[in-house]
Amino acid sequence: MTKRHGYALLAAICALIVAVSTAIYVGAAGTGPGGRTDDDGTGHRPLAGSRPHNSAAPASTGTWVGTWSASPMGGEPGTEMHGWAGRSVRNVVHAGATGTSARVTLSNLYGQQPLTLSHASIAVAAAGGAPAAAAGTMRRLTFGGSTSVVVPAGEQVVSDAVRLTVTHGTDLLVTTYSPTPSGPVTYHPHARQTSYTAEGDRTEDVSGKAYTTKTLYWRYVTAVDVLSNESDGTVVVFGDSLTDGSTSTVDANRRWTDVLAARLRDASGTSGVPRYTVVNQGISGNQVLRHGTGRPAENPSGVSRFARDVLGRTGVEAVVIDLGINDILRSRGRPDADAVLSGLRSMVAQAHARGLRVVGATLMPFRGHRGYREDREAARQAVNAEIRAGRVFDAVVDFDKALRDPYDPRRLKAEYDCGDHLHPSDRGYARMAEVFDLRTLKGAAPAEL
Repeated sequence: MTKRHGYALLAAICALIVAVSTAIYVGAAGTGPGGRTDDDGTGHRPLAGSRPHNSAAPASTGTWVGTWSASPMGGEPGTEMHGWAGRSVRNVVHAGATGTSARVTLSNLYGQQPLTLSHASIAVAAAGGAPAAAAGTMRRLTFGGSTSVVVPAGEQVVSDAVRLTVTHGTDLLVTTYSPTPSGPVTYHPHARQTSYTAEGDRTEDVSGKAYTTKTLYWRYVTAVDVLSNESDGTVVVFGDSLTDGSTSTVDANRRWTDVLAARLRDASGTSGVPRYTVVNQGISGNQVLRHGTGRPAENPSGVSRFARDVLGRTGVEAVVIDLGINDILRSRGRPDADAVLSGLRSMVAQAHARGLRVVGATLMPFRGHRGYREDREAARQAVNAEIRAGRVFDAVVDFDKALRDPYDPRRLKAEYDCGDHLHPSDRGYARMAEVFDLRTLKGAAPAEL
């Protein structure tokens, strides 16, 4: 078999895996009794594994868009037996979009048994990052009209919509209480955001005084959507720790996606700039082709999670992909640039099948990092050459050019380097968002790349 045929076969296999995953994941929520297609009234299907939204949800006008999201990464260590039974989990999440109503997605993807949630709530935080709720904003969440819900292992649910004024730039409190053991807790580590836990059912505790334990994990909650009159759709940013915001200042919302969201809001109404919100689907350590162990796999590969974390998002209109450096950095032998490119192209093909435009990022330098090798640098350059030539994505944002040291292009510029020679500083993350051409997010996907 020739090398070219080998990569063609790899691309075909990747496409088949994604197609099967999409059928399994989306199929559970895509059809109702008699084979009808369920719809949430926005032109988009409910998220996979979700229960239908309550038909009695508050009537309003606008578009459902993502204001915040996080990709489930795995099962939280130490929760294999009892989960978080008997304790309340108050997740603090940062709203990137304004809306008049909200709904929440809760996941038991990595659970090994049904997750019983007897109560859940959402509120606006009284102050940034604090566990106390602003006066008059506490809302009890319901699921099909019921205050309790059982989330089957491997699935997720979406709450009924609640009337709640959400303003971009504020923090939201999403709180859950599980009275019984549930096994592994689905979580997202490296949140760069302080959340809280408390003993007992404190889901509607406004004061926040019971929330004495701090955590840097997000548990169960994977998305918050808002009904917005200011936005027409959602941009999904898909990547690894560089998108996840690793090394950015905790509780400061200085990930590059936070800055990108602010730029889009500020430019709203400018010619050629779409009115989109931004959601972050980064997982630290993520790779295009290889995933972790377990069933389902922890830290699943980009190819295998693309349907879940991109195609399943609310109101998605465009995709940004910044992925591939870990495939090169963690290669066990000689890094294979062609395999990485094949995986990236398979994701682009899936996006195009849904009519989504894809902007891709060049891979940034990492000389000085403990994993640096000359053959890995050569692979990075090979991937970037194809990206810049327009043979992978619909449009390109050149993070490599923007953040590299002009005197040593294999390194990050000192002011953009957090110190580990791989991840940006806060200033580096800001630079990534500043060089992004907002107009590249607008436009139809080509019929054929």
